[in-house]
Amino acid sequence: MSAAGATCEPAMASPLTTADPPRARRTLPPTAAFAGASLAFAALYLAAGAPTPLLVVFERQWGFPSSVLTIAFAAYALGLLGALLVVGSLSDYLGRRPVLVVSLLVELAAMVMFVFAPDIGWVIAARIVQGIATGAASSAFTASVVELAPERHKKLGTIVGGIAPAGGLGLGALLTGAAVQFTRDANLVVFATLAAVMVLGTAVTVFSTETATPRPGAGRSLIPQVSVPKVARREFAAAVPVHIGSWMLAGLFMGLVPTIIRDIFHLDSGLLNGATAFLEPGAAALAGFWLGRLTPRHTTLVGGVTVLAGTAVIVGGVAAGVLPLVWVGGIVGGVGFGASFSGALRTITPLVEPHHRAGLFAAIFLVAYLAFGIPTIIAGLLVAPIGLGSTVLGYGAVIIVAAAAGLLAQTRVAAR
Repeated sequence: MSAAGATCEPAMASPLTTADPPRARRTLPPTAAFAGASLAFAALYLAAGAPTPLLVVFERQWGFPSSVLTIAFAAYALGLLGALLVVGSLSDYLGRRPVLVVSLLVELAAMVMFVFAPDIGWVIAARIVQGIATGAASSAFTASVVELAPERHKKLGTIVGGIAPAGGLGLGALLTGAAVQFTRDANLVVFATLAAVMVLGTAVTVFSTETATPRPGAGRSLIPQVSVPKVARREFAAAVPVHIGSWMLAGLFMGLVPTIIRDIFHLDSGLLNGATAFLEPGAAALAGFWLGRLTPRHTTLVGGVTVLAGTAVIVGGVAAGVLPLVWVGGIVGGVGFGASFSGALRTITPLVEPHHRAGLFAAIFLVAYLAFGIPTIIAGLLVAPIGLGSTVLGYGAVIIVAAAAGLLAQTRVAAR
């Protein structure tokens, strides 16, 4: 229609000619989205740490052997590893938000399974589902937190990605220990509350900005593989023994500490179990944050030294039957856990482009959770034939060897 013709139109146009343009999708402010993503990420790991004090309660209630207890603990890691291998890099192709929303809903299903679990078989199944959800979300959340961080806080985003897993694990154990000590039905209280948290985390994720541009290749990305870009391979390889030592130490504290307290120190307290399990990952979260002012390399080296020292103190405490030494060793080793993991992430993240981050973080978490879960299962199987004390001493020796190898590898890469 010509311009002249347009002036002859009635003042009130038809609905077809006055349709409003599509409304822009409402999203949270950047700072709120960053904070929400960080808390939702930590909540996943809070849920992962929550069963630790409950497992010994289940053992007493249902009468299964200690080896089954460690399998129940580590089943989570196996589910997580499977998810990492299959969907660990999916958010690089579909975007962060859809992967995170689905993962949080699967986590919600796991919380419901815990609430209604009638026996240890259901608990193991819930742990596997929980691991799948966490594995699918971990690399996407780590990338999302870095990308959602305001420009002036990009370093903080990387630090949060490193400390959220440790902080969540520790806080989950502590809060559940308190629930075991002070409530009549800790299982219901803990997992009903966590179910509500997952609903809230899903809502925050839905209204957060998408930080990754979708691209072709999502189907191919589901083929199990570990993706480490060439530019990051040297740093990745140097960090492998660092991750093994620190995450094995986390597995020792989260998986075996309640049994150690009961069978070696002859104490039976849900709060004591939760508080002791909290010390190592809690110290890790604080260390990862406060040591962020050091260079990434120095942070990683400090972490390796303190993992080695803390493990030696823990082993000494178990051998001597002195629980406070175990606590001190957990705090020192926790500082090492947080420093080494956070430092390694800060070293490697800037080396890769954003569209490769989820795949890289999936590879990192794959190494971490192999070290977190598999040795714990082996330790549980060794308790019956060689005894709990000997198992802990052997476990600690392997951590010390891995930490020493990590220090050597980091020193060599720094020299280059």
